Amino acid sequence: MTELVIFDCDGVLVDSDRISLRVQAEMLCELGVPTSYDACARDFLGIGMTATLAAITARLGRPVPPSWIDELDRAVRTACSHELTLIPGIVEALNQITVPTCIASSGSYEKMQFTLGLTDLYRSFEGRIFSGDEVEHGKPAPDLL
Repeated sequence: MTELVIFDCDGVLVDSDRISLRVQAEMLCELGVPTSYDACARDFLGIGMTATLAAITARLGRPVPPSWIDELDRAVRTACSHELTLIPGIVEALNQITVPTCIASSGSYEKMQFTLGLTDLYRSFEGRIFSGDEVEHGKPAPDLL
């Protein structure tokens, strides 16, 4: 019997991955790392920012400027403010679940609060949101579970 349903956030509850990866691809090209949306999806989807930055640094041949990370965050937030939607059917699915639910994501708590707040899902999970920032080893390690 199912006792708990654990959701990821990005790409499962909110359609943020496509926005983040598109913005990231654009900004990587500006940084001097030629790439595309599809390449970013293949190389960076779900691996977390630490691993993403390590891969970008290797391709760039030098550390990523700290200002770039802040600029990326601002650009993604701006795009999400205008474009973010729920995954189709998720509200209906959530309404049918009769056991407790929570979120366990490699995304930061602040990011989830922002995206879930934009889509009115934050209240549905408040107090039951767990971030990779809270554990020693993020994805793909099972520490969040």
